[in-house]
Amino acid sequence: MKLSPQWIRDFVDLSVEDGQLAEDLTSIGIAVEGSAGEGPHTVFEMEIGTNRPDAMNHYGVAREAAAFYGVPLKPIEASAAKAANTGATSGSAKAEPFQIDIEDAGGCARYTAQIVRGVKIKASPAHIASRLALVDQRPINNAADASNYTLWEMGHPTHAFDLDLLQGGKIVVRRASPGETLKTLDGVDRKLSPEDLIIADANRPVALAGVMGGFDTMITEKTKNVLVESAWFDPVAVRKTAKRHGMHSDASHRFERGADYGATPIACALVAQRIIESGSGKLEGNAIDAVARELDQAPVVLRISQVHRILGSKLEVHEIIAILKRLGFELVPEPGAQPEFSVRIPSWRLDVEREIDLIEEIARLHGYNKFSNTLPGFSGAVIETPDAKKHAKIRSSLLALGYHEAVSLSFISHEDAETFSSSPVIELANPISEEASLMRSSLVPGMLNLLAYNLNRGTDNVRLFEVGDVYETEGDGTAEHSRICLGATASDIASNLSQGTLLDKSKNSTLDIFRSLKGDIETLLNAFEHKALSFDDQTSDYYQPGCSARALMDGEVIAQFGQLHVQVATKRKLRQDVFIAEIFADRLLKRRLREIRYVPLPKFPAVERDFSFVFADEVTFDKIQAAVNAVALAELRSFLPIEIFRGGAVAAGSFSILLRAKFQSAERTLREEEVAVWSAKIVAALQGLGGTQRA
Repeated sequence: MKLSPQWIRDFVDLSVEDGQLAEDLTSIGIAVEGSAGEGPHTVFEMEIGTNRPDAMNHYGVAREAAAFYGVPLKPIEASAAKAANTGATSGSAKAEPFQIDIEDAGGCARYTAQIVRGVKIKASPAHIASRLALVDQRPINNAADASNYTLWEMGHPTHAFDLDLLQGGKIVVRRASPGETLKTLDGVDRKLSPEDLIIADANRPVALAGVMGGFDTMITEKTKNVLVESAWFDPVAVRKTAKRHGMHSDASHRFERGADYGATPIACALVAQRIIESGSGKLEGNAIDAVARELDQAPVVLRISQVHRILGSKLEVHEIIAILKRLGFELVPEPGAQPEFSVRIPSWRLDVEREIDLIEEIARLHGYNKFSNTLPGFSGAVIETPDAKKHAKIRSSLLALGYHEAVSLSFISHEDAETFSSSPVIELANPISEEASLMRSSLVPGMLNLLAYNLNRGTDNVRLFEVGDVYETEGDGTAEHSRICLGATASDIASNLSQGTLLDKSKNSTLDIFRSLKGDIETLLNAFEHKALSFDDQTSDYYQPGCSARALMDGEVIAQFGQLHVQVATKRKLRQDVFIAEIFADRLLKRRLREIRYVPLPKFPAVERDFSFVFADEVTFDKIQAAVNAVALAELRSFLPIEIFRGGAVAAGSFSILLRAKFQSAERTLREEEVAVWSAKIVAALQGLGGTQRA
């Protein structure tokens, strides 16, 4: 937001130049991002934190400057202020013939009103219009500008009604009734909700409380009599109303962050005074100040020992007291051996709630740069988690395989939970959207979103992995499980294959891509100790049948992977085939990393033998391998499928497979006769599966 340093100087006498003022304000957390203009036309571009609504105005910044430089802050005065502070009543106030009723004390704690009669509506004086222009506010008329000027001066929103257009001689602060509508100042007819906090007259809504006034009671050139309102509205009520109607105004921006309960009378008086100064008129009676409930922040206990401990500096007690008093805090000493104070919080500092908040105030006003650079005391050391080396191995292996690490949202939709998991889900109490209303029970939806994001932006070759947790309900509580998810586009995997291209859409090409992914999974899993690694086709429904598999390590399911089912990919509008893998990391991490041992290469040559067999389709390679392993040939180094053939002379329901065995000894050269014996045993084992050897 833009603020004028000249306007700030109206309330505090400063000897520093604007540049130094900007630097000093920034050092205490009231950031000046830049400046423009010269002399009286200089403006600061401010970055005020959302927790500091008290500083979103010229008087608030002047208060900070006065506290920093240790100079007096001039009070805001108005000739009508005395009248504004008279006769507050509980819940409602009457000043005949006008009445204020606060029906919703939770939404509105205080409502101050002042009637001004005989007003002339015209253009604002030049000094008012020029200052509003400095902060990018368009002058409207003297009544509206008086309200706007006061907002930018002291930060409290106000509003002016045409008194003669208010019906029934009363203002009622209440929730909207079902079916009520309001045409706001922007000319939009809005259907109100019973949750909306509104300002109404005796018959109808006339304003959205804390957001925007109504069109039917706005100030015009015909206005003669004005009702000025200044109130304290609940931040949550204003925020919900503004969000529900898609509105954001200067008033709602302040009220949503917390207005100053004690500022309502003076703000009302200032607006009334400025209307009179610019457009004649006179006050009618005293201000009407209706108080539904008192807002008084509980005192906070400040321990000097805590100030010293946290700041690491022995600030003098009198210096601590002086800093807090300059900021408007009141300190009352507490009895005891250790210095303690009961600190009363000023009404404009809603962000100060705890002792640590007070200590932060002391630190920023004393000056962060005045504290010596010290490290906190620490007697321990960095402790590596038990699985740190395993996680590092997983990440380094996947990076070496060409995958890039990614992070997705921890939330998914009900539809994704039903599609990709059968675990009992955890509902979020306050979800950010319907598409992110559950804690994720699978990493797959997030991975598919990441792949789709890249594909939709022209990046076709994508290979990603994510290491994270999934969540589910368990008994009366919840449980977290570690998972690893891989995702890759078909074109990326195909580009790394020596055979097959992306243009080849045949079944064999898809299987080549699947085998390449299978190789990645085997590489990762082989980093962990196990006796046997086997595969089957019992994958989840969202995998494409015939192009997916499950990995079992010593009989325990450790992963599933393959092509995403075509129907699922089509529904998610993925631009090409994608392949995914899920690894149950909590199971994998229970195993030790495989130790790398040096084994000399054999000095003696290997002998290879090929076996061509025909099997029924029910016979999988796992069964073939198990049968050969059962023979227990010590010199058998590998037994691999070389090619598979179907059709032609091979009967339907069968397939021909070429198998290659490799024999080798580390101690001697193998003899032909012993290789023949081992080959015969392999043939017998394969025939035992119902296989027929081909010539």
